[in-house]
Amino acid sequence: MDIEAIWANIVKNEGEIFNQIKGQAFTYTVNNRKTRIKLSTTNQSITRNLFEQAANLYPFENTVPLQHLRAPSYLFALLSDKRIVKILKKKK
Repeated sequence: MDIEAIWANIVKNEGEIFNQIKGQAFTYTVNNRKTRIKLSTTNQSITRNLFEQAANLYPFENTVPLQHLRAPSYLFALLSDKRIVKILKKKK
Protein backbone atom coordinates (compact mmCIF):
# COMPACT_ATOMS: atom_id res chain seq x y z
CA MET A 1 0.00 0.00 0.00
CA ASP A 2 1.16 3.51 -0.79
CA ILE A 3 1.50 5.28 2.58
CA GLU A 4 1.99 8.66 0.86
CA ALA A 5 -1.38 8.32 -0.89
CA ILE A 6 -3.05 6.96 2.25
CA TRP A 7 -1.76 9.83 4.39
CA ALA A 8 -2.76 12.42 1.78
CA ASN A 9 -6.29 10.98 1.85
CA ILE A 10 -6.34 11.02 5.64
CA VAL A 11 -5.42 14.71 5.64
CA LYS A 12 -7.94 15.43 2.87
CA ASN A 13 -10.82 13.73 4.73
CA GLU A 14 -10.27 15.43 8.07
CA GLY A 15 -13.63 16.09 9.77
CA GLU A 16 -15.53 13.51 7.69
CA ILE A 17 -17.59 10.85 9.48
CA PHE A 18 -16.22 7.30 9.56
CA ASN A 19 -17.61 4.19 11.23
CA GLN A 20 -15.89 1.56 13.32
CA ILE A 21 -16.55 -2.10 12.57
CA LYS A 22 -19.42 -2.18 15.13
CA GLY A 23 -20.92 1.02 13.74
CA GLN A 24 -19.78 3.76 16.13
CA ALA A 25 -19.30 6.97 14.18
CA PHE A 26 -16.21 9.13 14.68
CA THR A 27 -14.29 11.98 13.10
CA TYR A 28 -10.71 13.14 13.51
CA THR A 29 -8.54 16.22 13.25
CA VAL A 30 -5.02 16.35 11.86
CA ASN A 31 -2.39 18.10 13.98
CA ASN A 32 -0.62 21.20 12.66
CA ARG A 33 2.51 19.33 11.60
CA LYS A 34 0.38 16.69 9.85
CA THR A 35 2.09 13.85 11.71
CA ARG A 36 -0.86 12.47 13.68
CA ILE A 37 -4.63 12.52 13.94
CA LYS A 38 -6.71 13.10 17.08
CA LEU A 39 -9.81 10.91 17.30
CA SER A 40 -13.13 12.47 18.31
CA THR A 41 -14.55 9.63 20.42
CA THR A 42 -11.49 8.72 22.48
CA ASN A 43 -8.52 10.42 24.04
CA GLN A 44 -6.18 8.62 21.66
CA SER A 45 -4.29 9.80 18.62
CA ILE A 46 -2.79 7.83 15.75
CA THR A 47 0.54 8.70 14.17
CA ARG A 48 1.41 8.45 10.51
CA ASN A 49 3.96 5.78 11.47
CA LEU A 50 1.20 3.70 13.06
CA PHE A 51 -0.83 3.90 9.84
CA GLU A 52 2.22 2.66 7.96
CA GLN A 53 2.59 -0.31 10.32
CA ALA A 54 -1.08 -1.18 9.87
CA ALA A 55 -0.93 -0.75 6.09
CA ASN A 56 1.89 -3.29 5.96
CA LEU A 57 -0.55 -5.87 7.39
CA TYR A 58 -3.16 -5.25 4.69
CA PRO A 59 -5.39 -6.94 3.55
CA PHE A 60 -7.37 -7.67 6.68
CA GLU A 61 -11.02 -8.64 7.16
CA ASN A 62 -11.36 -7.56 10.78
CA THR A 63 -9.37 -5.95 13.58
CA VAL A 64 -7.60 -9.14 14.71
CA PRO A 65 -4.35 -8.53 12.74
CA LEU A 66 -4.22 -5.00 14.18
CA GLN A 67 -4.76 -5.86 17.85
CA HIS A 68 -1.11 -5.31 18.77
CA LEU A 69 -1.32 -1.71 17.51
CA ARG A 70 -2.89 1.31 19.22
CA ALA A 71 -6.55 2.00 18.29
CA PRO A 72 -7.05 -1.09 16.09
CA SER A 73 -10.74 -0.48 15.42
CA TYR A 74 -10.00 3.05 14.19
CA LEU A 75 -7.11 1.87 12.03
CA PHE A 76 -9.37 -0.79 10.55
CA ALA A 77 -12.17 1.69 9.90
CA LEU A 78 -9.92 4.16 8.12
CA LEU A 79 -7.85 1.67 6.15
CA SER A 80 -11.01 -0.14 5.02
CA ASP A 81 -12.69 3.01 3.75
CA LYS A 82 -12.62 3.81 0.00
CA ARG A 83 -12.01 7.48 0.75
CA ILE A 84 -8.69 6.58 2.36
CA VAL A 85 -7.51 3.50 0.46
CA LYS A 86 -8.34 3.29 -3.19
CA ILE A 87 -7.87 -0.30 -4.30
CA LEU A 88 -7.78 -0.79 -8.02
CA LYS A 89 -9.00 -4.11 -9.34
CA LYS A 90 -6.65 -5.83 -11.72
CA LYS A 91 -7.88 -6.10 -15.27
CA LYS A 92 -8.17 -9.60 -16.67
